[in-house]
Amino acid sequence: MRAVAKYVRISPRKARLVADQIRGKSYPEATSILRFTNKRAARILGDVLKSAAANAENNHDADPELLFVEEVRVDEGPTIKRYRPRALGRATMIRKRTSHITLRLGAPEGVPVGGAVDTPGDEEEEE
Repeated sequence: MRAVAKYVRISPRKARLVADQIRGKSYPEATSILRFTNKRAARILGDVLKSAAANAENNHDADPELLFVEEVRVDEGPTIKRYRPRALGRATMIRKRTSHITLRLGAPEGVPVGGAVDTPGDEEEEE
């Protein structure tokens, strides 16, 4: 029950500020926090959170309302390098940093997460 956004054009340092706010929170609480956080990273993390909830619902038959944010990782992606002309014929490097965002949802202890796949022939026939 996870989602990954790679090569996102935001600095990992800026995205981690928002990621720290939702780590360990329940899914409804995390979406509420992200909706009212006035940072660009909040919108990106909100999309990743919705994607993880949709993955949990479709792939594991889990109710997203019962899940919580188990892990949020913001890793550094490749840096795009650009140059800006400066005085006396010099140039300064501009680093446009990218991020890889990984978000994993988990279920609290004792809450069943569905995902039981029925295979044909497993059920017992009663006479």
